[in-house]
Amino acid sequence: MKGLQVSVTQIKIERAAKLKPKPDTAKLGFGKYFTDHMFIMDYDLGIGWHDPRIVPYGPFTIEPSAMVFHYAQEVFEGLKAYRRADGGIQLFRPEANIARMNGSNERLSIPTIDPELFLEAIITLVTLEKDWVPSEPDTSLYIRPFVIATEPHVGVHASSSYIFCIILSPVGAYYAEGLNPVKIFVESRDVRAVKGGTGYVKTGGNYAATLRAGERASQMGFSQVLWLDGVNRKYIEEVGSMNVWFKIDGECVTPMLGGSILPGVTRDSCIKILKHWGEKVSERLIDIDELFEAAHSGKLEEAWGCGTAAVISPIGEIVYDNERCCVCDGQIGPLTRRLYDSLTDIQWGRAEDPFGWITRLD
Repeated sequence: MKGLQVSVTQIKIERAAKLKPKPDTAKLGFGKYFTDHMFIMDYDLGIGWHDPRIVPYGPFTIEPSAMVFHYAQEVFEGLKAYRRADGGIQLFRPEANIARMNGSNERLSIPTIDPELFLEAIITLVTLEKDWVPSEPDTSLYIRPFVIATEPHVGVHASSSYIFCIILSPVGAYYAEGLNPVKIFVESRDVRAVKGGTGYVKTGGNYAATLRAGERASQMGFSQVLWLDGVNRKYIEEVGSMNVWFKIDGECVTPMLGGSILPGVTRDSCIKILKHWGEKVSERLIDIDELFEAAHSGKLEEAWGCGTAAVISPIGEIVYDNERCCVCDGQIGPLTRRLYDSLTDIQWGRAEDPFGWITRLD
């Protein structure tokens, strides 16, 4: 579903009259603080996307009957801006996030957004808010683009109006554990998604469906839920907020994409880096029983999750149906550590980027 597009030269900027105090960058957490400005653009049927602008951060005024509230027509993305040691700022693979969000738009019958304008909006907003990009180790500026349906109508159909918005948040580590291995619980009761549904897109309903299982896991002391497929209930799909990887008998394995899991940008980056290193990489079905058999036989060497928020998160323990396995003696594995270092060195500009992933803002 495509809409009429606008020129990138038409982005207007309204500066905030009063700027917020900056938070302590040593205590950022994740998603707690937001910058002084946000990008907004409107869509109306027959007009297309129009009026791209940067305005002071603040609440929306929309009707209680806005369709996003009733039929969940919305999508979002997540990427980051990084502060280099020389003080400059750069983005990591923004084109991949833009393409994925337009894929989400198509699945939810939302008009797609011109990629050139999308990227220009990110660059313009981050450049305006450059003082919010933190420089403490392992900190960054999280970028959250999203679209919501705003037509005031209670009736099931695609909305005729939308808001596209980008907000920014300075962040630290996503998990309190940092790079320490996390404990994950294999969910066998609830289902996150099935093929043919919306499991492969970033839309809020996918995440709402995980909350109950996530709360149960948290109460038992686990950081995340590992989801199984919704049909056979035995094939590993993804962790709650990340794609997942296993090193089994020298092979780096991640669940294959099939329409029910998110095609992660960090997942794809891991594939390209591992292949660049000459590692054996497979995207395939992984039976949960195969995983535990590999653990008991000593063939499960490492396990990790990957995503924009956490980058790489080592997995130290997996529990399924009252059965427990420890991975890599509960420590971060050497390949997991190397992947984390390689990715973050590229993201923060500490190493060369052989893949052409970096967009510099200066």
